[in-house]
Amino acid sequence: MASRAEQALADLEATRRGFTAERVRFWIICAVVLAFYMVSWDLAGVDLHKLATGLPKLGHWLASAWPPKLDEVPLFALRIAETVAMAAIGTTLATLLAIPMAIVASRNITPLPGLYYPARWFLNALRGIDSFVFALLFVAAVGLGPFAGVLGIALHTWGSAAKLFADHVENANLGPFEAVRATGAGRFTAIAYALVPDILPVMLSTTLFWLEFNIRASTVLGVVGAGGIGQELKNSMDLLDFPRLFTIIAMILIVVTLLDQLSSWLRKRLIRP
Repeated sequence: MASRAEQALADLEATRRGFTAERVRFWIICAVVLAFYMVSWDLAGVDLHKLATGLPKLGHWLASAWPPKLDEVPLFALRIAETVAMAAIGTTLATLLAIPMAIVASRNITPLPGLYYPARWFLNALRGIDSFVFALLFVAAVGLGPFAGVLGIALHTWGSAAKLFADHVENANLGPFEAVRATGAGRFTAIAYALVPDILPVMLSTTLFWLEFNIRASTVLGVVGAGGIGQELKNSMDLLDFPRLFTIIAMILIVVTLLDQLSSWLRKRLIRP
């Protein structure tokens, strides 16, 4: 009896140390992941030697950026205000467009089930194209200036916000909605009075997040001629005017930090029970 138990333990130990199906699968996955990152490293052109030789140059640029140039602060403030305005109008326009699209793209309440998947595909297309690319296209269509930036922000945010809104609707409690519908009220009446009050704080919080995100993202839209502080940023880089560049970056960081704090405070107020 003891010998059989010892043999069973020996067989179990041999199995643990051998190549089981689970262990082979694990090592195959590890090999695939390793191969993926090796190929990605090569495709990304990662070169640590270039980094090591470039850091002293970066340090020299940082040293030459002091003291900052303050004579153009009013101009920079105007360009930053332009950037914030672009983000605000683009985000607001996107939110207004996202609400009806979210209703169509929500499986549980859509009034047009046949448009559910086309609506989702359309939103995925908008989300898949960055606002930078949209702005580049609209610069060619409407010309240089912040209006192209507004349109670029609005289209990308439309897709992203509507998708998030639709996800919130699909995960919402439909008990009040169904109760209002049972009284004979129309679909849109039930949505307005039973569903929207329940998900409104989350939707407002999501909108604030996208406003905050778009303010940061729109700082670079000027690189393609879409107005805002990005244009001044590009001009400073092209001229290697590092004191001017340092001033612009510092002002952007100050404004973004203040807006981030304001957005966080508003979101806390919205989700407070």
